[in-house]
Amino acid sequence: MNYDKFRYEQAKKQQEAKKKQTTVETKEIKFRPKTETHDLGFKIKNVKKFLSKNNKVKLTMRFRGREIVYCQTVGMEAMNKISALLEEDAIILQPPKMEGRQLVMFVGPKNE
Repeated sequence: MNYDKFRYEQAKKQQEAKKKQTTVETKEIKFRPKTETHDLGFKIKNVKKFLSKNNKVKLTMRFRGREIVYCQTVGMEAMNKISALLEEDAIILQPPKMEGRQLVMFVGPKNE
């Protein structure tokens, strides 16, 4: 067997395998505790768009200055509200948890 022909066929197989594989990206949506409902609606619409393309989404709520006092009350309420709105489109991969001055939650697409 010709070695060059063998290498060519191997390269072709690798190209075909690369075409068929899918990459899952992690998108991030950032917001603050004082984000209004209309702006939050737009951000949730973007989250749904990312989920429809089979991407994972990292939801980050950033607390600045003295806002950190409200992380367990206002922050958790907002995250629970968002998770309720995304309930039919997403599954929660990681529930909300504090990472420094940020409240972080991961959601992924539902596979039906």
